[in-house]
Amino acid sequence: MGCVYFTRHGQTIWNVENKICGATDIALTQLGHEQAVALGQRIKKEELKIDEILYSPLMRAADTAKHISEETGIPCREEPRLTEQNFGKYESTPRDGVVFQEAKKQFVNHFDGGETMLHLAQRIYNLLDEINAEATTVLADYIAQHPEAVLPCLNLVSVFRKLERSGDHITNIAEEIVFFIDAKVLKHSGKTDEHYPLTKK
Repeated sequence: MGCVYFTRHGQTIWNVENKICGATDIALTQLGHEQAVALGQRIKKEELKIDEILYSPLMRAADTAKHISEETGIPCREEPRLTEQNFGKYESTPRDGVVFQEAKKQFVNHFDGGETMLHLAQRIYNLLDEINAEATTVLADYIAQHPEAVLPCLNLVSVFRKLERSGDHITNIAEEIVFFIDAKVLKHSGKTDEHYPLTKK
């Protein structure tokens, strides 16, 4: 109970060519499709309890999720906030490029038209915050069906709250960094702007 599973998409054409995909919409290879199907079969064989699959609108993630859904019967839906980080001018360049590797060390770098790590973190945090908000209702329903699980459920709620506090602290740090760099005040303004550039090809 209470598990969140993460999986990477299957192999893409640019993975084979050692290119940075980022927000560019790149298709799976035949092997990538086969990898997704195999993962779905494994999930079904191991009888993992999964309520829903969320996937990025990029075709490599969408196709991976749909293969898994077809194999397992688990419903899936698109979630735009799971889109890969946009690496701007570095997309389609070598993944191990020296200049790119140096640029990635600066998490406020927007890669000339891309997306900073701060904005990526904010949109993912907002999504996790929404999922966390739904947790109480889910746990209440579970406890009603399994009253013997009250104590572990309460412990799980405590974990959720601590994770939420950690996220709040991270957000505060990010807001201070944005203020020092851009002189833009984000504190107490609600959710940070999630608009980010996408590259569609």
